[in-house]
This record gives sequence, structure tokens and C-alpha cells, in this order.
Amino acid sequence: MRKTNRKLSPQTRIAQALRFMDPETGALVPPIQTSSTYARDENYDVRKPYWYRRDGNETTAHAEALIAELENAEQSLLFASGLSAAAAVIDPLPTGAHVVVPRAMYHGVLALFQSAQSRGRLVVSYYEAGDLDQMRAAMRADTVLVWAETPNNPDWAVTDIAAASEIAHAWGAKLVADCTGTPPCATKALDLGADISMHSATKYLNGHSDITAGVLSVRTPDVGWEEIALYRKLQGTVLTSFDAFLLIRGMRTLYLRVEKATENALRIAHHFENHRHLKQVLFPGLPSHPDHTLQTRQTGGMYGGMLSVITQGTAQDAIDVARYCTVFYPATSLGGVESLIEHRATVSGDGFPVDPNLLRLSIGIEDADDLIHDLEQALERVFNA
Repeated sequence: MRKTNRKLSPQTRIAQALRFMDPETGALVPPIQTSSTYARDENYDVRKPYWYRRDGNETTAHAEALIAELENAEQSLLFASGLSAAAAVIDPLPTGAHVVVPRAMYHGVLALFQSAQSRGRLVVSYYEAGDLDQMRAAMRADTVLVWAETPNNPDWAVTDIAAASEIAHAWGAKLVADCTGTPPCATKALDLGADISMHSATKYLNGHSDITAGVLSVRTPDVGWEEIALYRKLQGTVLTSFDAFLLIRGMRTLYLRVEKATENALRIAHHFENHRHLKQVLFPGLPSHPDHTLQTRQTGGMYGGMLSVITQGTAQDAIDVARYCTVFYPATSLGGVESLIEHRATVSGDGFPVDPNLLRLSIGIEDADDLIHDLEQALERVFNA
């Protein structure tokens, strides 16, 4: 058969860990490089690119290369957690800098901004997630950064990344897009105009609830990107070798997992939409969702498995629904192969703007009928007791 120059699809390249094969043994699984230090050469020069673990190593670099492939990025940097990745963007900002962020988003990142604001480090203005008019109105001549989380946690409002980037760039600011809820097999934020794409790699990228990790990716490295890399080095927040190994393992099934989670979430959302014990189902995969058309365009229909439901009754009723589930795990996090349910107000704490009856569901890859039956029986137990 005649050879062709056909380019392999991202699905194939990620499943094969960028066509990895050990040239000596033929091993198909990338190894773990655990050394914390590296010997210099015979001239006492550093053997580039590594000299000490805080700069990274072969295992972490391999995981970063997979993510850069997914993101269409020039570079990706892995951190010990999603919050440490966010901090690497926020902390190097100049004192007094003005930033524009969603009023409600992942509570840990919101706390980073609010802490910086309370200490006089940053000036923070807020907008309702997905509301471009409010985002535009919050911009100032001294705005340096706009943060968008899309879909927004936990109400899953969607921000138009391309439009948000135009707003940020018109004022000379950068746009950071946290797309943790729809990983780069679904949403490629850099292609849509974001300056930095951010993910909690703990979630869908790894997908097995056994590491914490965060990642930043960039299309065009600049001085700001160099400051982020230096921050990681000096803070020592590079992802560990074993976690990078597990992340590589997890990403090899990313497309399959997100496709199955999306399929399950769509079935569950359709089943419970207009349910007598629920006030609302929040899922941008539903045609009734106000951001459905936008999210379809930004994800190609790969909506992911994140949705929320708002129960009837009291906040305690909502907590009891979570307590009475026997297939969903009552746990915090998202994007794993197992389905989780959490009462968001309990987890995010006082002062976070979330409906007290909101339950956040992370839909996994189990049988959808089992998940539907489990939530049905929990609702029936609470409201028909």
C-alpha cells in the first residue's frame, strides 16, 4: 500500500500519548522520571533542559505536551492544583491593578481575587457570568485582566469567549478563560481568542479523581508568561512526577469519557426538566437553556457532564436529597468517571451567591438509568415522606 501523509487526528494522538513508544524496549506506556536533581556534564555545564525538579522534568513535560496538543497551544504549564495555576496568574499582577471577574464562579478562585482585594493588592470589579454588557461596563483604562469561567460554576451560564476577548483586547487587557467544565476536546479557548486557557486538570483532563493538578496554556508566550513560569519555579508548585504520569494515563481516554458524560448528562437533564420536585434544571445542553446555541457553537455539542438542579422545598430538603442518593457519591469535585452530588451552598460557604437549594451534579460514565433511578428515589423519599 502506498504511504500517505495523512495527519493523525487529535483523538488518535492523545489516545497514543503523542505516539509514544520507548525506542529501546518498545514499551507503550510513558515512564515516570522521579529524580529531583540532575548531574552536570563533564564541563560542569547544565544538561538542558532540566537541572532541578522545580523546573519540570520529562514526565511533566510529556503531560504538558499532550495538553498543548489539545489546546492548539505553543506552551502549557502544569501546576500542583487548579488553584495554584490560578494564583500564578493573579499573584504576579502589579499592585493596584484592575481586574474584571464574574460575581459567581469557582469559589476558590473567587476567594483568591477577594483576598487580593482585601489586602489592597488588586482592584476588582464584577459582572454577572455570561453578561457581556456588564463585562463591558466594568472595564476601565487601567484594566489588565478579565477572567471568564465558562461554563460558569455552579449555574453553568456560558460566556462567549470570542466576544469577551474582543472586549478585553479593546481595553488593552488580557482574557483568561477557565474552561474546566468543558475540557479542550470540547472548548478550545485559545482558538476563540483567549490569551490564556486555564483548567483544573484534577477534573476532566485526569478524569479519575486520584490527583490534583492545574494547567495554563498560551498561544503566544510573552513577558507575562515568563513571569508565570518564574512564579511556578520559585513557589515550587510544578506538578509531581507521579501525578503527571496519572494525568497522561487519564488523558488517553479523555474523548471517550467526555462523550459518555455528555450522553448521560443529556439524558438526565431531559428526564428531570419540568420535574414536579424541582424548580429548575441548569444545563446548557438543553435546548431550553438560554445559552444553548452559544454553548453548542463553543463545544461542538460536547457539553460535558456538569449540571445543577434546584429543588423545591427548603435548603435542608436539598441536602437530604444528596444524603439519600445511593449511586451518586455525596462528594466535592467534578469530571471523574463516577457521578457526584453536592449541596453547593454548604461547600462554598456563607456569602457565596448561590441558590440555597442548588445541587451540583457531576455526571460520570455509569449507566444513565441507574443515575436517573437513584435521583428519583431520593427526591421521592424527601418530598413524599
